[in-house]
Amino acid sequence: MGAGKKVKWAIGIVAAVIVVAAIVMYPKLVVTLPNDGADAKPFTFKDVRGHRYTEMFLIGGNAITKDLKANVYNTWGLNGGDATGDSCPAALLDKIDVKSVKEQYGVLASYKNGPRLWTLDWIEVEMGKELDFGGMKARWVNWLDMKGISTEPGAADYKNITVGRHTKFGFDKGKQVFILDDPEGNSWAMKSFSLITHPDQNFADIATLGSRLKPPAGWKFRSVVLEQDLILTPDKTGTAHITQDNFGNTYDRAGGEYSNVKP
Repeated sequence: MGAGKKVKWAIGIVAAVIVVAAIVMYPKLVVTLPNDGADAKPFTFKDVRGHRYTEMFLIGGNAITKDLKANVYNTWGLNGGDATGDSCPAALLDKIDVKSVKEQYGVLASYKNGPRLWTLDWIEVEMGKELDFGGMKARWVNWLDMKGISTEPGAADYKNITVGRHTKFGFDKGKQVFILDDPEGNSWAMKSFSLITHPDQNFADIATLGSRLKPPAGWKFRSVVLEQDLILTPDKTGTAHITQDNFGNTYDRAGGEYSNVKP
């Protein structure tokens, strides 16, 4: 065999190997998430302040381009939570293996976002398909744009994250609400208190959280007692925005089209 033919033969072998590798790897790198919100139905939950829940993320999209999204499933209203105020008992939550969940549902990754405590008073939410996560039940509640965001602790701190959902989060008149103000003058109301990376956080100490936070320049924390009900909503397209502080507590954008009043 001549040198030229040998080169062509080698190139052909390399090309074939690349094609085979691409066929094998593509399904592992590009995953289309199911539309588990297609048949979502409305639910209303009252008197939820201080009650415990967890979210489970199933992450899909394109791992090559980093264009990632997550289906988010919430435990609230399941696992005995209506009676106990705890929809993610430790006996269920602690045994969840996120790698097993990833394999079970054929996604790029899974993530356990909890336990958390609600800091709001009531919820109106459309909930979709119910899934089983190693014995813990959770229903689809929204999709999350994860482009540029990882699930590592601190990755979402003081960042504007886009969420698609149909919800109303309510805080009652006369109740205390905890606010982050960003450098652009936007206000963000805390909806959940995290026990993930700081399990020693005390729910009773939220009002003094500002002395412990380490926000970037221009961010400020404050607590207010509401003079009227505060209702957080997505915009007309069903888009909401969230952020987190450096303790992992989660806030929803308030003011403008995202709430009835700006706290």
